Amino acid sequence: MSANPTAFEPLQSELIGFAHASERQFAQLLDFYGIEWSYEPQSFDIEWSSAGVVTRRFTPDFYLPAFDLFIEITTLNQNLVTKKNRKVRLLRERYPEVRCKVFYQRDYLSLVTKYGLEDASG
Repeated sequence: MSANPTAFEPLQSELIGFAHASERQFAQLLDFYGIEWSYEPQSFDIEWSSAGVVTRRFTPDFYLPAFDLFIEITTLNQNLVTKKNRKVRLLRERYPEVRCKVFYQRDYLSLVTKYGLEDASG
């Protein structure tokens, strides 16, 4: 069977089941600009019990290998933002070599507006 030269391969953002619409939109933006990315590729142990058992892990939403940067998207309520900020702080304390940027709701809405993406988060 020959390949159809007019058929397009699906974008990576079309193949993944994202936890939130804002993550899909961010992935679509990365795809549009040809930026390589991975979705939730790595978890980091950030808290342990006194017995040395891992009690909390943090899995950033995206990894951008060209920038050696993890991205965490948060458009949720303030209580959850506070919890995510704590996880990122613990990540930075325990793994200072790991770069992680948090995109807050204002950052996300700015991207949605700037690039004409539909805001399906709210």
